[in-house]
Amino acid sequence: MTKEVMWLYILRLLLERPMYAYEIKKQIKNRFKWEAATVTSYVVFYRLKREGYVTTEWVESKEGRPNRKYYAITEKGKKLFKDGHKFMEETMENLFGDIDIDIDIDIDIDNADADF
Repeated sequence: MTKEVMWLYILRLLLERPMYAYEIKKQIKNRFKWEAATVTSYVVFYRLKREGYVTTEWVESKEGRPNRKYYAITEKGKKLFKDGHKFMEETMENLFGDIDIDIDIDIDIDNADADF
């Protein structure tokens, strides 16, 4: 998956518990095996907050570390995640639902009309 659906990854993680941005970015890399640019991450965080899908709270850090802004999913965010889950299921079904993966698929890349 790509940055276009990064919001799904973020909301998925926030279903578990509130997290700060860097922690979310690390979790996406470790659990979902891809890494978005830092700027992209913050653009998505900003949009999710602006549209009411997440809230933020500054938490005072212990041991002299900087304070952290934690993100938490809202009820509106949970609904968006549910809708996103349904969209992804439908997309996967449309993309792969009628293909038999046990057959050999021969594609002549040199003569294909698709732009890759």
